[in-house]
Amino acid sequence: MKTRSNLFVLLLVMAVTLAACGGAAPATEAPAEVEYYAEEPAAPEMKVAGGVAEPQASDALALPVPTNAAYEITNQSGDLTVLERSNRMIVKNADVRLLVEDTNVAIDRATQIVGDAGGYIVSSRVWYQDYYQHQLKYASVTLGVPVDEFERVLSRLRGLAIEVRDETASGDDVTDQYVDLQSQLTNLEATRERVKEFLKDAKTVDEALRVNQELANIEAQIEQIKGRMNYLNDRSAFSTITINFEPELPELEPTPTPAPQAWSPGDTFKDAKKAVTVAYQGIAEFMIWLFVVILPILLPPALILWGLWKLFTRRPKPVSGD
Repeated sequence: MKTRSNLFVLLLVMAVTLAACGGAAPATEAPAEVEYYAEEPAAPEMKVAGGVAEPQASDALALPVPTNAAYEITNQSGDLTVLERSNRMIVKNADVRLLVEDTNVAIDRATQIVGDAGGYIVSSRVWYQDYYQHQLKYASVTLGVPVDEFERVLSRLRGLAIEVRDETASGDDVTDQYVDLQSQLTNLEATRERVKEFLKDAKTVDEALRVNQELANIEAQIEQIKGRMNYLNDRSAFSTITINFEPELPELEPTPTPAPQAWSPGDTFKDAKKAVTVAYQGIAEFMIWLFVVILPILLPPALILWGLWKLFTRRPKPVSGD
């Protein structure tokens, strides 16, 4: 019985290993287009972009071709070629800096533009900066727009600006990743069904527990791949545009420069006479305060202290002898 159980588990492990190797193996190099020959529509030759070759003829119709695959149509003579690239899974991102006349108006118009395109606001931030006597409003808004509206929305956003200070746009083609994930998902789902059959054939509790553990591992991998596929699908369906609004700096009024004055001896004499008058007035005021306020207050205590000092420091008179 123990030998039979070990053999059963060995077969299970081999099946899981083969499925994992098949799902994780990199796709072989293949042409990056799907070719259809117009002269023979009943038996097309299909080669899907991303390095995964699909079956021919009716088999190709039975298996779903990954969405967003690029293809081309040619006849037998090779004269006609139509290349489709719009269905590629492209993750697009853009970052622009716009100089605007009014930040509030620019934000409202940008919100209207993204709403017309069927997008949404991902995040926004507003802050203020002091500029001499003015307080300027800055803003940063991140938008999510459908991938088909990316270029049109970006063009309309440029129209909001007095000047486009900076613009960066990038695109990441994730079609190959998506196709590879589809292949891994198909292999793992097929392995899961085989493991379920092993679970039905389990004779002991130990065999059932081992098979169930392998089944749980496979299902966890399936969920991870599905999550990654959903993420790529969402990221390629909606592009991200980050806008930084910078207000136009107001014009500053120039500070008037005082005109140089000509030298006037008469004015200098008047200023000097005024300074002397102020000085003598200060001395007179000080003398008045000295004799009227300061001396009457300080003189009596000073006389008392002086009398005490003389009293205690007086030398006794020598006694004369008879």
